[in-house]
Amino acid sequence: MKAPIIALSVLLGGCAAADRVQELEEKVVNLEKEVEELKKNPPAAASGKASAKDTAKEKEAAAIYREVQKALKAGEIDQAKAKIAEMEKKYSDTRLWRRAQRTQAELNIIGKESPKALENIEWYQGDGESTDLSSGTTLVVFWEVWCPHCKREVPALEKRYQELKGKGLKVAALTKLSRNTEPQKVKDFMAENKVTYPVGKEDGKLSATFAVSGIPAAAVVKDGKIVWRGHPSGLSDEKLQGWL
Repeated sequence: MKAPIIALSVLLGGCAAADRVQELEEKVVNLEKEVEELKKNPPAAASGKASAKDTAKEKEAAAIYREVQKALKAGEIDQAKAKIAEMEKKYSDTRLWRRAQRTQAELNIIGKESPKALENIEWYQGDGESTDLSSGTTLVVFWEVWCPHCKREVPALEKRYQELKGKGLKVAALTKLSRNTEPQKVKDFMAENKVTYPVGKEDGKLSATFAVSGIPAAAVVKDGKIVWRGHPSGLSDEKLQGWL
């Protein structure tokens, strides 16, 4: 499926076309994964096993999951953990639970000790001022330059950084340079978007430590402890300032 897309990029040419091709490739990959998932776990209706009981259980699971999200938005981490545990106990056989497991993994690391420092980073921008996680408040962001959502969220964090760095906020954006991305493309992106906080390449160990299974992703570390984990857009200014 990728050959026609690559041919299209050659015909169109230009950076804008290349970015569009990368987005299309990403969609194709995601569609292929969804097709494989449906083959392995066909919907109940498709397999002729749909029932009112199945539908009701999925709705009940969705209601619990909404409570999890509501608690997370309010910063009630213990409540969110309790609800996700309830969901696992009662609805682990639902399709929604497979999606909720990512949230569970993120919740499980909140409250745990973080690494003492961001180590083994090849810094492309900044002097590594955010490497020390043992004191102060650090916002760690995981991203890739080919990711459309990252392209929106990473530059948006610059405004917060400028407003709060005087109060002690440290920010570090980490990439793994996946999909054969060249370092220069990352440097160009940061320059074009006037992003000034430290940016570097990690080897994947930090992604694993912070339970990153999708991007963009972010975590807040305060005085050596992980106090928040989620999507960058889910972090409010009020929450962030509360940790400074």
